[in-house]
Amino acid sequence: MFDIAPTEFMLVAFVALVVIGPKDLPKAMRVVGYWVGKARGVARQFRQGFDTMVREAELEEMEKRWAAENERIMREHPPAPPAALDDEAPATPVSLDKPSDHHGGTDPVHDDTSDRPVTVEKPHIVPAAPGTTAHTPDGAPS
Repeated sequence: MFDIAPTEFMLVAFVALVVIGPKDLPKAMRVVGYWVGKARGVARQFRQGFDTMVREAELEEMEKRWAAENERIMREHPPAPPAALDDEAPATPVSLDKPSDHHGGTDPVHDDTSDRPVTVEKPHIVPAAPGTTAHTPDGAPS
């Protein structure tokens, strides 16, 4: 920030020692340090305020661009109207164990043309009786 060469700094220190004197020099340095700290604090606060204003202006500009882009996308791709659910026919549970005659014999799991929701029952887990061995899916004891 300030370009002070070491020789210039030594000259200022020598003049301060001669003018202020060795007795009052520490007190004078504390006062100078206090005011330098105050000046740095004011400069830091100014810089933070300026950075905040720039950041807010950038955010406003980005929000305007996002809103314009969102509006353009919504014009090009309007949202589809929500599909009407069939309220009169209740959903029937579908068994995944065996094929059913649902929709003319097609597989209900992979049937993409159905508008009805598929419901699956929660499995009931029963703890094994004491003294029995657990079996793996291939039938071998574990």
